[in-house]
Amino acid sequence: MENVISVKNMRESDAFTINTSVSGKELMNRAAFGVYKNVRWKGNTAVICGSGNNGGDGYALAEILFDNGYRPTILRFSEKLSQDGAYYYERCKNKGISERLCDEYTDLSSYDIIVDCILGTGFSGELREDMINLIENINRSPAYKVSVDINSGLSGANGTAKPIAVKSDLTVSIGYFKTGMFLNDANDYIGSLKNEDIGIKLVKKQYYLIDKDELSPFTGYSSVSLSAEKFALEYATDEDEFRRNPLKTVSKESCDSQKIFVVDYNGSKLIVDQTYVYFQSDKVI
Repeated sequence: MENVISVKNMRESDAFTINTSVSGKELMNRAAFGVYKNVRWKGNTAVICGSGNNGGDGYALAEILFDNGYRPTILRFSEKLSQDGAYYYERCKNKGISERLCDEYTDLSSYDIIVDCILGTGFSGELREDMINLIENINRSPAYKVSVDINSGLSGANGTAKPIAVKSDLTVSIGYFKTGMFLNDANDYIGSLKNEDIGIKLVKKQYYLIDKDELSPFTGYSSVSLSAEKFALEYATDEDEFRRNPLKTVSKESCDSQKIFVVDYNGSKLIVDQTYVYFQSDKVI
């Protein structure tokens, strides 16, 4: 079983690792290499970078691509840089890697691969209009799309898209799977899902990912298997709260009823008994 964790746990584990053993720059390089090795690179590649560390992963990836004989183009949606992101941006500049600012109207039609490094798992809330338009532009492109860590626009906590997210062919999760990758709207936007272990020390274990053949013990006596839509209708007293906090809502119902719940989000499953929470998804490769 693989670990699935909350965004808060990911943030704390990342900080603990940086403070005790591995620098942020090294983790960023490991993340970029994890993406690099999972894609069959060909043709023209655009790496679209935002302002935070997710953008920094993109700059580190662009350098790795360049060093391996590819000629990526960096498209900067923001001029802001995180501290570690600035380090890799300067390295890219010094090597002469093609880069320019982009906006929601930038023509993406000439690219065979688009790498989404705009927003990371820390994103929450609703997207600005210019970000919505950029993501719509990306989604219209016929290019093969790779999202780094999580699809931009998708909540790492609960998998909601407000109102849209990048629709990837492949999402490479960094460190550990996050809960939002299996809930609410996630299945509509994630094509295939792969996690890359980059050496982040987990502060605490929370939830687990199981294989499809491990589901049977949860679907027998005293279990309830149903879609998320049906759970909302039959069990959730507040459907909006269920969407915001599905783990809390289903866990409460499991404890109150003393039953196991298997809630299906169009292919990804949330499995809750009175003690543990599990996830299962056919998207994981």
